[in-house]
Amino acid sequence: MSKILIRGAKVLGGEAQDVLINGETIAEVGSGLSADGATVVEAEGRILLPGLVDLHTHLREPGREDSETVLTGTRAAASGGYTSVFAMANTFPVADTAGVVEQVYRLGQEHGYCDVQPIGAVTVGLEGKKLAELGAMHESAAGVTVFSDDGKCVDDAVIMRRALEYVKAFGGVIAQHAQEPRLTEGAQMNEGVVSAELGLGGWPAVAEESIIARDVLLAEHVGSRVHICHLSTAGSVEIVRWAKSRGIDVTAEVTPHHLLLTDELVRTYNPVYKVNPPLRTERDVMALREALADGTIDIVATDHAPHPHEDKDCEWAAAAMGMVGLETALSVVQHTMVETGLLDWAGVADRMSFKPARIGRATGHGRPVSAGEPANLTLVDPAYRGAVDPAGFASRSRNTPYEGRELPGRVTHTFLRGRATLMDGKLA
Repeated sequence: MSKILIRGAKVLGGEAQDVLINGETIAEVGSGLSADGATVVEAEGRILLPGLVDLHTHLREPGREDSETVLTGTRAAASGGYTSVFAMANTFPVADTAGVVEQVYRLGQEHGYCDVQPIGAVTVGLEGKKLAELGAMHESAAGVTVFSDDGKCVDDAVIMRRALEYVKAFGGVIAQHAQEPRLTEGAQMNEGVVSAELGLGGWPAVAEESIIARDVLLAEHVGSRVHICHLSTAGSVEIVRWAKSRGIDVTAEVTPHHLLLTDELVRTYNPVYKVNPPLRTERDVMALREALADGTIDIVATDHAPHPHEDKDCEWAAAAMGMVGLETALSVVQHTMVETGLLDWAGVADRMSFKPARIGRATGHGRPVSAGEPANLTLVDPAYRGAVDPAGFASRSRNTPYEGRELPGRVTHTFLRGRATLMDGKLA
């Protein structure tokens, strides 16, 4: 059994401590620890967090291996400090059967850079007409608990109600991509002053907010769990806050890019800023930060959406929507939430590990950094400053909105059940 001694790390940003890993578990946490034959990691000034958990990742395999694969996507995850990711269902074929989710699950196991938990489609083919094999996917080897048609909205209220009723039986959750399709036909960016000046089709906030309002009421009626993907407007925050005040079982996520970037960037017409939901206003960004800080928004999820060069290097209207995010997420959160005083590092651990693991039922992840727990850990150098260079990404795609932007913090080590997947900033 291998031993690793992490010496002098600030556990969750607190006092410096030593952490001894023995095999797959944390053996001891304390001061002045020693262990014969252990690999020593000097971690003075660094932050030790539980391994990050991403509830919203696109790994593209099967079907779009030109964008990403389970191997390249999980290598990117390890580089970003993640030990578990939830892979969205919009693959080719769609992950709407036990066979497809098991394929993705087993690819994750084979590659070993992080745990991969497939998300099952809510409807067959993401077409919104007929429920997919929710029970069979849950009973499969993949043990699916989260279901989503992400990329498309489950806009039929009857189908949404039935899905909520079905997953209630085994404690599952429906993760909704909140976008009323009729209100977003031809939409290219956030509807507002900038869209009017640029003459681009506007994507109104109400297209998101109306679906969230409907779905929290459906969840209350059924007594089931609903999770809101990539919440992006101040109005959506208020609806979720109201729903939680009523005791409705709703959770919500925000992406790093919606915590930092605004629709003003669309003035460049650079398709790297084209994303679904679109970048919103400065007012929305500030509301999202405050909501993440006060717990109205439960978690940060990357919505890592890789695309090949040709799908982004084109005119705005023809470009694909999405941004890669696994390798920069923690830096953006440090910049927008920690350095602004809105969250401390314990809060980051809560929003990026503890809560996403709990929502997705990710066994063994999002656990305390204490003796007897699985050694799923992330070590961060918060003092690092550097410009983002996508040429060094482990992801197969390079569509990052942060190229050349200076961001703080760098993940130096990631441990998956005691085995280093990232060591001194280099993939194992």
